[in-house]
Amino acid sequence: MTVTRTVNTQTLSIAYHEYGAANGWPVVLSHGFPYDVHAFGEVAPILARAGARVLVPYTRGFGPTRFLSDKTPRNGQQAARGRDIVELIDALGIERPILGGFDWGGNASCVAAALWPEQIGGLVSYAGYDIIDVNGQRHPTTPALERVFWYQHVFQTERGRECLSQHRRDLCRILWREWSPSWQFDDATFARSADAFENPDFVDVVISCYRHSFGLEPGEAVLQAFEARLAQKPQVTVPTITIDGSNDPLKPGGTSEHAKMFGGFHEHRVVAAGHNAPQEQPEEFARAVIRIREQMAEAREKHR
Repeated sequence: MTVTRTVNTQTLSIAYHEYGAANGWPVVLSHGFPYDVHAFGEVAPILARAGARVLVPYTRGFGPTRFLSDKTPRNGQQAARGRDIVELIDALGIERPILGGFDWGGNASCVAAALWPEQIGGLVSYAGYDIIDVNGQRHPTTPALERVFWYQHVFQTERGRECLSQHRRDLCRILWREWSPSWQFDDATFARSADAFENPDFVDVVISCYRHSFGLEPGEAVLQAFEARLAQKPQVTVPTITIDGSNDPLKPGGTSEHAKMFGGFHEHRVVAAGHNAPQEQPEEFARAVIRIREQMAEAREKHR
């Protein structure tokens, strides 16, 4: 059974779906843009049946999650979203959960694992080492990929902000179709997730995220030390499985070359999916989380 709960951190009132027994092995699954918690609607029950306690939070700017203060910047930078995960598990008293995520959620999970490894048990990351290289983002990639990234360029302008504000559902539906060209989702599936885009902070957080990642918005001063560490491209040392979708136009060629960024146990897998791998291939995503759980148990046995 799914339960919807909220918990307050230093910055947010985070709404999350919870699956499984309260004493299950902990998992936190984080969604991306422009998706929501329903991306894990099939993954989470599989894990709950395997004995997990699964938390699926709405990220800042999505769904019922809210900022506690009107004075807090509606900031979408990666350090803020990674810290949100750590503050969530602190607030709930969860010890060393497995993190899993894709898109923004993969980025935030990688950030949390890289900066706070002592608090994280393991990681399943869609699209490899997904920490944003802000300095690198100041320079172009290939023209073909820049074309795929059209939405990021649009969001750098006030015209883009206005477009997202006025046409958020239409714009995001286009992205769903472009990023998962073989996934035949229906209107009801999209609408269920698109309701999360009506959050009053959605536009500001999204615009902030992409302007910061292009190096065109400075982010919060209190987070600069974290961003400086991320700029050094720290290795992820917790046990990790990375996943690529074989039909993802955002990641042509995949991310197998990221293996050097993982300093501990690491497996790389390719699944038949576009960008939204958890919703397109839920059993494969759940299988990766369960494998990390097994590896953690094996490691504990070796150290006894």
